[in-house]
Amino acid sequence: MVALRRAGYDRVVQSALIFGARNLGRAVAHHLASTGMNVAVAARSEDSLARVKAELPATVTIQTDAREHDKVESTFERAQEAFGQIDVVVVAISPSTSGGARGSGEISECSPSALDPYARDLLPALFTVLSVGGRFLRAQGSGTYIQLTGGSSRRGMARGGPWAAGAFATRGMIQAAASELREQAVHVALLIVDATIESDKTRERLVDKDPIQSTSEQDVAEAVAYLAGQSERAWTHELQLTPRGDRWVP
Repeated sequence: MVALRRAGYDRVVQSALIFGARNLGRAVAHHLASTGMNVAVAARSEDSLARVKAELPATVTIQTDAREHDKVESTFERAQEAFGQIDVVVVAISPSTSGGARGSGEISECSPSALDPYARDLLPALFTVLSVGGRFLRAQGSGTYIQLTGGSSRRGMARGGPWAAGAFATRGMIQAAASELREQAVHVALLIVDATIESDKTRERLVDKDPIQSTSEQDVAEAVAYLAGQSERAWTHELQLTPRGDRWVP
């Protein structure tokens, strides 16, 4: 089924491969599937993939480890085999912060391992998916690659130095890839969610706050669809979402 038509020319956007199946990845899968797109979701967690499959039975689910090149290569091959072509790649992988690394305190008080979730796990995974995905889309001669990240990719925030280091590096990788792949008709974009995202894990602390102080997973998913549907005559390489009731920093 035709889902999104890029304004200005006839190419139809009808398939997506999403890395990450827990919060934002799952929301993006729901929204893109609701437009009629064919969707594949890749993640490490069997439980997260099973939940997506139960909610969206037509979705192709692929268990993978984004840090491992061969597994990422196999993931793209499986999605390409299922759909014929991958029109949109969305990367919604989150760092493992079970030890509290995202809010790890002042840099002078951080433990020596504070960077580990980013330098050891997140960045290698993002780099691997970007490298393999860029090659697949370049071989197709088309496609959109969307990386999700947070507001710390634009500015370092107090008590969040390790997360800012990872987010700044993510932004740099995407800028480099966007410059490299433009000539091959591949659109690479960074979607910066500079906001608290209302979800199961944040709902309690947002209960007494005005909704305009936060954003929703649906808002983010709709921004992904907007980037995926852009004309080649008006590509956005960096899009920032900021709720009206929250602080905005130009």
